[in-house]
Amino acid sequence: MRITISGPPGSGKTTACGLLAEALGLRMVVFGRIFRELAAEKNLSLGELGAMAEKDPSIDQMIDTRILDIARENPDIILESRLSAYMLHRNGIPAFKIYLDASPEVRFARIGVREGESLEETIAKTIERAESEAKRYMMYYGIDIKDRSVYDLIVNTDDKTPEQVLDVILEAVGALK
Repeated sequence: MRITISGPPGSGKTTACGLLAEALGLRMVVFGRIFRELAAEKNLSLGELGAMAEKDPSIDQMIDTRILDIARENPDIILESRLSAYMLHRNGIPAFKIYLDASPEVRFARIGVREGESLEETIAKTIERAESEAKRYMMYYGIDIKDRSVYDLIVNTDDKTPEQVLDVILEAVGALK
C-alpha cells in the first residue's frame, strides 16, 4: 500500500512516518531531508534555499519528480512530503493520503525544541518557510496548500502522543483492507 503523509512543519509527520513504517514493515522516504541536505550542500539555511527556489523552479521540480518516480516504482511505500498527496492525486497514482496538523503554538514549540532555537527565532523562520512554500506551490503547480480535499485522513496531533497518532492511522489503514 502506498501512503503519503503531509502537513505543516512541526505537525509530527516524520515521527509518524517512522512509527508507521516500522509498524507496517514499509520503506519510508522523507523528502524534507532531501531539501535539508540540499540546503546544507549549498551552505544555505532552509529559508535561503526556499528564497532561491522561488526564483529557480528546478529545485522543487527535482524533488517532485523524485516523488513521482519513487511512487511509480514502489506500490508499498510511505512518502512524507508537503506535496506528495497532491502529486500522486494529479498523476493518478493510488495512495492513502494522510494530513497531520497541529496548532501553530504546538508546532512552534516542537520545532524550537528540535532545532534548539528560541521561540521567537522559530516563529520567524517557520512563518518565512511556510510563506515561501505556499508561494512556490501556487506559482509552479497551482496548488493551494490549504486545500485538504485530496486527503483521506486528517489528524490533529495537538493533544496526541506519537503512539496515539499511529493508532489513529493504523485504524484507518486497517479499515481499508
